[in-house]
Amino acid sequence: MAEDRNWLEWNELPPLPNELGVAGPFAGVSNNALIVAGGANFPRPVWENDKQWVDQIHVLTQQEGEYVWRDGGKLPRPIAYGASVSTPDGVLCIGGNDAQRTYSDTFLLGWDGEKITTTSCAPLPVPCSYVQAALIDKTVYVACGQEGLGLDSATNKLWAIDLAKLQSGEADAWRSLPALPGPTRAFALVAAQHDGFRNCLYVIGGRRQEEGKTQFLRDVWRFEPIAGEWKQRADAPRVIMAGEAVGSGQSHILVVGGADESNFDKSDVLKDEHPGFPREALCYHTITDTWSSAGSTPENLVTTTAVRWGDAIIVPSGEVRPRVRSPHVWRITSIPSAKSFGMLNYFVLFAYLAAMVGVGVYFARLNKNTDDFFRGGMRIPWWAAGCSIFATMLSSLTFTGIPSKAYAQDWAFAIGNFTIPLVAILAVYGALPFFRRIDATSAYEYLEKRFGSSVRMFASASFALFHTFRMGVVMSLTGLALAIATPLTPMQSVLLMGVLSILYCTMGGIEAVIWTDTIQTFVLLGGAILAISLLISGVDGGMNGFLSVATAESKFNLAHLHWDATATQTALWVVVVGAIAQNISSYTADQAVVQRYMTTPTQTLAARSIWTNAVLSVPATLLFFGIGTALHAFYQSHPEKLDPTITTDQIFPLFIAREIPAGLAGLIVAGIFAAAQSTVSTSMNSTATTIVTDFLKPLNACRTEHGYLNAARICTLLIGIVGTALGLVFADPSIRSLFDAFIQVIGLFMGVLGGLFLLGALTRRANEAGAMIGALVGAAVMFALWRYSSVSGYLFTAIGITVCFVVGYFASSLVPQTSKNLAGLTIYDDGPPVPESPAYE
Repeated sequence: MAEDRNWLEWNELPPLPNELGVAGPFAGVSNNALIVAGGANFPRPVWENDKQWVDQIHVLTQQEGEYVWRDGGKLPRPIAYGASVSTPDGVLCIGGNDAQRTYSDTFLLGWDGEKITTTSCAPLPVPCSYVQAALIDKTVYVACGQEGLGLDSATNKLWAIDLAKLQSGEADAWRSLPALPGPTRAFALVAAQHDGFRNCLYVIGGRRQEEGKTQFLRDVWRFEPIAGEWKQRADAPRVIMAGEAVGSGQSHILVVGGADESNFDKSDVLKDEHPGFPREALCYHTITDTWSSAGSTPENLVTTTAVRWGDAIIVPSGEVRPRVRSPHVWRITSIPSAKSFGMLNYFVLFAYLAAMVGVGVYFARLNKNTDDFFRGGMRIPWWAAGCSIFATMLSSLTFTGIPSKAYAQDWAFAIGNFTIPLVAILAVYGALPFFRRIDATSAYEYLEKRFGSSVRMFASASFALFHTFRMGVVMSLTGLALAIATPLTPMQSVLLMGVLSILYCTMGGIEAVIWTDTIQTFVLLGGAILAISLLISGVDGGMNGFLSVATAESKFNLAHLHWDATATQTALWVVVVGAIAQNISSYTADQAVVQRYMTTPTQTLAARSIWTNAVLSVPATLLFFGIGTALHAFYQSHPEKLDPTITTDQIFPLFIAREIPAGLAGLIVAGIFAAAQSTVSTSMNSTATTIVTDFLKPLNACRTEHGYLNAARICTLLIGIVGTALGLVFADPSIRSLFDAFIQVIGLFMGVLGGLFLLGALTRRANEAGAMIGALVGAAVMFALWRYSSVSGYLFTAIGITVCFVVGYFASSLVPQTSKNLAGLTIYDDGPPVPESPAYE
């Protein structure tokens, strides 16, 4: 096991009013109050008296910042050693025993602010005690325990009940699930935690009796509720039984109490000389399947229930050594790791950021009109435009989200990126000629020529809304990731990204955006190559160790072969269909990408820029997914370096902050900032482009070209301010995956826009009214999917395209056709060529 490290801070709360303390109480939280009910103890002197069961209910409340115990009345009977779970309706108490029998009763204890209410619930199918339970989503799971008073009645059964059925009175409310494949056991620890793919149930250790002999267990089992399957995980470093385990953060389980087998048969000999139980907390990491020490504990309380109360874990009372209980109540919080970025890292980071602003100042003098501001005067080299497309589509969420996805799961999503070269063919030979032919500044000019002004304005407004929210999502989630790598708070990081992007984007226009994107491409890839090199060198066994761990854990798996569109392990067909749809929408309907088509002098050079992005996407995919796999191998070799306070998406920034030498860490953090700024600055400029081109110019809102240039700068500034403000609002550490969240945001908006472009290009029948109906129905379907369904977000774009296209096509057939010249607006007629600017190689 890894070396000792103090991850936890222990503070005493007011002791239980019962000075003897209790073991085996029901405990949980209701209406922001801690309930401790029942239990058992020995009157003093403990070695001369028999065990007694109690029925008293104690309630700990917070009043004006102080903790105060209140009398909660009594239970229906004296009882102890059952399971308890906090639910929205109160503390669910399950089973338990007294001196005569074991019970199957279940009931809810609720605190209304003044008194306890007791509500009977569906009983367990069998009696059970010395058992624990956990809540996953809206289902309670009860595992193992013993059905009688003796340890020889221990079981390996697993029961589950949906919260909605607790009080239903249904005879079969409790479901019998596949039994644990390992030995029967009581006194096991049970906890719920995410394993990288889904929420799972974990059963740890315990003890059993066979042929009169007690067996002590340290094995660990994981139950996957969706698949209904058990899998054995890494054994605990020592025997753990009668303790408390609770999920911490997004992927750790803390064991804050538990007995081992030492002195188990010597209680009657040692009596008051018994040293008690090991005073060490343990930490299990579900993703790397590793154990480490969480530091020493001031007191080890066993046979009680650890309760999550706010941001803390509460351990109320319990047994400190045989027959002796403690009235102590402990409040446990995780200690965040100290952050030290260093002056050299700061220098590198801020030198880079200052350079980006300098680029904006330089190009500000070249912007004479809106064509310069929005299209760079069509003088951008193809390779720079290609790097800009690459940096725009990469984003900071790729830099942090993809490695964390591969770290927690596998390479299944890499297949999606490998479709980019395929869709590039469509972009080069399909979309690009359309936009060059109509000499479009805004991608949505095509929709007006094909359908009408209403469709153009709808699409442009949808795009502006999408990219404004996209800016907020990118900055907020990047800020959360950077909070672990630097002393900056998430809000400070958001402000830094937003303000600097506003400065160089407002001054320099699209040229500043493209050239900063080009610089950022090299910073991104250089930092990533450096990081993966350091990661692999830090794995036990180097490259061979890295490959061995990745192969053993199936980290290189590229496909999940099933047909379920809602499964947590995303199916291959979902990835392929979703990725193709997303890339089609990006290359045809995303102004941020289409705008690059118009910045090069010729169509041939624009095509090269698209191929540049397609070619770069393949090694970049291998690189960033490789970083995620290397992170898994590195932290499996060094579990003591993990931090239970971080989110999964902060794993790469954690490595940067802790393991990379000064100066180089600043460079890689600059890379994360670079990725965020490339996305944010692109969103600012492209959104300003649509507002000026699609709304202000058709309305003749500004009389002169200079007036439109000023309007473009003002729009860029205002959009940047709004996006930054949203970034400050959106910072949400509960988001489990940046990658998944970002994919959903893309799908919600881009599916309908992609559907409109395909409807226009692939059909002659579609008209303005039908297209609007298709777009509105598509938008409604996308909202319903997001709000009410469990369909994978990866399919959102494909569904949006399909609904918009199909509904738009059939709606057009019901609307009287109007004569409209479609020359050059569908794939069936190329139309007249548009003169190109002089070749610029």
